[in-house]
Amino acid sequence: MVPLCHPVRVSRTWGKIARRNAAKVYCSMETPPSQSTIKISGMEEPLELPVLNDLTMVLGSIAQSRATGVVVDFSEPSTVYDNVKQAAAFGLSSIVYVPKIELETVTELSAFCEKASMGCLVAPTLSIGSVLLQQAAIQASFHYSNVEIVESRPNPSDLPSQDAIQIANNISDLGQIYNREDMDTSSPARGQVLGEDGVRVHSLVLPGLVSSTSINYSGPGEIYTLRHDVTNVQCLMPGLILAIRKVVRLKNLIYGLEKFL
Repeated sequence: MVPLCHPVRVSRTWGKIARRNAAKVYCSMETPPSQSTIKISGMEEPLELPVLNDLTMVLGSIAQSRATGVVVDFSEPSTVYDNVKQAAAFGLSSIVYVPKIELETVTELSAFCEKASMGCLVAPTLSIGSVLLQQAAIQASFHYSNVEIVESRPNPSDLPSQDAIQIANNISDLGQIYNREDMDTSSPARGQVLGEDGVRVHSLVLPGLVSSTSINYSGPGEIYTLRHDVTNVQCLMPGLILAIRKVVRLKNLIYGLEKFL
C-alpha cells in the first residue's frame, strides 16, 4: 500500500484555504521517509506531517470525521487506479499527478468515476505556466508551418521530457505539417521527430541549467518564440491549490489542469 501524508497542522495560508473549501488534503507518495513524522520549520506556524503506510486506515479516519477530503496521488502508474478507487469508496475526490500514467488507465478511471459520480483530476502537469505555454502553442500552430521544440534540463533522465511530448501531441493532428523542407531527413543533428507531423525536439542537458522549454515558430520574415522556465518545485503549488478547490465539485474525471483555468 502506498504511504500517505496526512496534514495535521497547517500554516495560516493553508488554514484559510481549508476553511474556504471545507476540505482536508491528503497526498500519497511512492517512497516513505524513515521517520514516522516530518516537521517543517521556517513557517508562521509549524507544519507536522505524520507518514503512514496504510491507505485504507487513513481514508477510514477521514470518512469518520465527516470531512470533505481530497487525495493527491504522486505515486506511480501501477497504483493509481486502486488508489482512486479506494478514495472514492470513502467519498473522497482525487488529484492524480503521475506524468507517465497510461491513457488506457485514464480511460478506465474515467469510466469508474462516471459510474461512481466521483470527482477526479488527472494532470500531466500542475504548473500553470506549463499549461499556458501549451495553450499558446496550439494557437500559434494554426499560423506557422515551421516549429522546433528546444528544452534544457539539468540531468539526462526521461528525454524528451513529458512537457515536450505533451506539446508535440497537442500541436499534432491540427491539419498542419511542419518543417516540410527537411521533414524526412535522418540527420541526428536535426533532433528527434515526435509524432507524424514533423514536430522536432532538441534536448540540451548541462548540470546547473534550469528546466526550460521553448517552442520556436518561423514564418515569412519573422520568428515567434514561446518559453517557460521552472526554477523550483514551488511552481506546482498554485496549480495544486486551484485543483483542490475545483475537484471537490466534480462528479466525473477531468484530464488536464487547463480545464480549471
